Amino acid sequence: MRGPAAAVPWGQVARFTLVGVVNTAVFYACYLPLHRALPYFAAYSAAFAVSLTGSFFLNTYFTYRTRPSWRKFLLFPLTQATNYAVQSAGLVALVSWLGMDSRAAPLAAALLALPVTFAVSRRILRPPARRTGPAAQPGAPPERSGEAA
Repeated sequence: MRGPAAAVPWGQVARFTLVGVVNTAVFYACYLPLHRALPYFAAYSAAFAVSLTGSFFLNTYFTYRTRPSWRKFLLFPLTQATNYAVQSAGLVALVSWLGMDSRAAPLAAALLALPVTFAVSRRILRPPARRTGPAAQPGAPPERSGEAA
């Protein structure tokens, strides 16, 4: 029998991490110029908003290899609210409580949010397959689509 680690979609985790690196670079490219003109939290919020759409399409096409839809697009910001909350709390804690430089703190906060963000975005962009037929019986494993993780 395979353990819980075998159920982890490692290919998706790797692609999600790569998309996160690209998205963070885009975010940071927006954040630094805004940081010169705005308080750090306002600059952070604006840069986060700019990177949201790119993140949706990269995660939809590349990470989860699924088709975008208006429903997913409209739900994606809700999943990112979790990311925003975790990163925001981390940012404030790192800057205000730990004295970290406000130019570097968003990068550390993004790393702290990675596991939570993956779980929530996967749930929205790759909902579990519907159970039908004999596999729908209690205790039976869910049916999977033909896509590989």
